[in-house]
Amino acid sequence: LDLRDRCDCLLAQALNRDRLFKQQISSDFEYFVNLNVRSPEYLSLFIDEKLRRGSRGAAADNEIEPLLDKCMVLFRYLQEKDVFEKYYKQHLAKRLILNKSSSDDTEKSMISKLKAECGCQFTSKLEGMLKDMTVSNMLNEEFGNYLSQAGGAGAQRSIDFGLRVLTTGFWPTQTTQNKVALPDEARQAYDQFHRFYMSKHSGRQLTLQPNMGTADLSATFSGAPPSGRGAEAADEPSSTSNSLAVGARRRYILSVSTYQMVVLLQFNRRPKITFEQLQAETNIPEKDLQRALGALCMQKMASQRFLNKEPRTKEISSTDEFTVNDAFYSRHVKIKVAPSGGVKETEPERRETRIKVDEDRKYEIEAAIVRIMKARQTLSHNYLIAQVIEQLKSRFTPTPQAIKSRIEHLMDRDYIKRSDQDRHYYQYVA
Repeated sequence: LDLRDRCDCLLAQALNRDRLFKQQISSDFEYFVNLNVRSPEYLSLFIDEKLRRGSRGAAADNEIEPLLDKCMVLFRYLQEKDVFEKYYKQHLAKRLILNKSSSDDTEKSMISKLKAECGCQFTSKLEGMLKDMTVSNMLNEEFGNYLSQAGGAGAQRSIDFGLRVLTTGFWPTQTTQNKVALPDEARQAYDQFHRFYMSKHSGRQLTLQPNMGTADLSATFSGAPPSGRGAEAADEPSSTSNSLAVGARRRYILSVSTYQMVVLLQFNRRPKITFEQLQAETNIPEKDLQRALGALCMQKMASQRFLNKEPRTKEISSTDEFTVNDAFYSRHVKIKVAPSGGVKETEPERRETRIKVDEDRKYEIEAAIVRIMKARQTLSHNYLIAQVIEQLKSRFTPTPQAIKSRIEHLMDRDYIKRSDQDRHYYQYVA
């Protein structure tokens, strides 16, 4: 973005906004932006950082609109806009579900910019996600009134409980059918909400998705302080630090995922648990359980681990044993337990995203072929290829080989056929 600003300044002050120079600058930017296959992901991550409340890189209110306009300039250079759309949906979903969006108005503004650039189809699901959040806020208010009127708030007295009702087709997150063993308080609160929701929408299906939830837990540690912390604590303000005397109780609020909440609460019942026992008693899928435990016990500093693992290997196996690290220490009272892995996708995750994008592209190419053939009835092979590329270039540029493959699939399913007079022509089958 800084480089683009410098080029714009040079174009205006030194080159009198010459049309040829302007075209060449745009052409060069498009070339090198697309040299990196991860440019769509990085642009979405940059926007995510600026729109995320509490982020170190979050933009000020008076800076956000000009910044988003500059991001849209780079967005126009992307040749794989559908890949950007995939990542933007993922990042928007996390901001909304985790309540990290800085402003609904800013989110709507960004979506409107994308809509103006790419059309309604590009943003319909993004708009649906925002609508779901508005409806969910209203539902939670109505649920509170329902409990007050019914006198049945007993299940919520010990916990502060809120639900998001999401429309399956809008959200990019992966759904799960696993019935995770939630704590009794959370299960009772959900059952009450389920009865309330079904009384309003009897024909709908409501499925709990614990893989997308979060929780705040109150945790107490009273083990011996880690070495070297005593002198450090003397300089800390008492409002944000915990006592480090041997045997002193240190209380924290842990912001965790629902899976991590289920895991940590198991240690209220027993001091030591194996991975196999955790999986059997919580019913959390194996990979999700490994990720949840990884964020709780894989920190580099021993004092920052919530759980201890034996043996102390870098991988989590089915025979590992876990105990609470009673010597856990932090300067802060409220601690966000970061998920294992970084913000950027790992190589396996990127390959999985690419597979999903390629699968979606197959349907888009087929839809474009059918639209064109329905309108023209008969077309030559080369002209059909050119028309499909022209229709889809605003989202991605399909290869002739990919288009030919989808033509063959459509012929197998009797949507189009080869002309009897000329084998280089196709005919639409009504």
